[in-house]
Amino acid sequence: MAVSRRFCACRWRRRVAEATNAEDKSGAPLRTLIVDDEPLAVERMQVICSRIEAVSVVGTASDGEAALRLSEALAPDLLLLDLTMPETDGLTVARRLAGRANPPAVIFVTAHDEFAVEAFDLDAIDYVLKPVSPDRLERAIGRVVARRGERSASPSEWLEEFWVPHRSELVRVPASEVSRIDAERDYVRLHVGSQSYLLLQTISSLQEKLDPEQFIRIHRSHILRRDHVTGLKHEGLGVWSIETSEGEALRIGRTYLPAVKKMAGR
Repeated sequence: MAVSRRFCACRWRRRVAEATNAEDKSGAPLRTLIVDDEPLAVERMQVICSRIEAVSVVGTASDGEAALRLSEALAPDLLLLDLTMPETDGLTVARRLAGRANPPAVIFVTAHDEFAVEAFDLDAIDYVLKPVSPDRLERAIGRVVARRGERSASPSEWLEEFWVPHRSELVRVPASEVSRIDAERDYVRLHVGSQSYLLLQTISSLQEKLDPEQFIRIHRSHILRRDHVTGLKHEGLGVWSIETSEGEALRIGRTYLPAVKKMAGR
């Protein structure tokens, strides 16, 4: 079993290195700053990072203020950031970095799982729980490499994927797999097959980022993927509903009825 794990880890590292070289013209590893107030935790992270070809540790910091100063001086691509530190905690560091031009990617590394939602609201790439395993950190690094490759490519006008918090991790959900989006107060619920995911965003702000050729809003609480619409039904008295491939019938709001009828060629 140990041999198999080593083989998989090496194969993964080759994939990360190939992705980095293919998607980033410089082929340079991620300049990484480790931030933790526990010396043993810093040492362990350095050891793990030394075995990941896509990473180059350029510095370490033992508190939030030092992390901010070093981020300004070193311009790292990535922060491996502890959450609970004296005075300035990891969430505060991430918020302050987010206000800077070209902020680094952030992976939170912590023993506390209760801050995951707040961390993902700050656009963290991942949330890794201690004790950190090499494989788990490698997966997180892989997401940063993939994100960097996407940013170096020509940006799409419309949102093509979602990164949603799920069990202390970020899950990638391609927009093409989302059949329906429902409003739930300040959140939206993405329906993907038999599963659903909550995302902190209003349905109106999300609608602006979706390709109107692929998605249509039918109600103040619902957005549907067009290819999941199977029919329209007139209920009488100007009331219409839309039938979906999942066998559901959803009421069409009067405000959105003209756009739905136009989609149907009426």
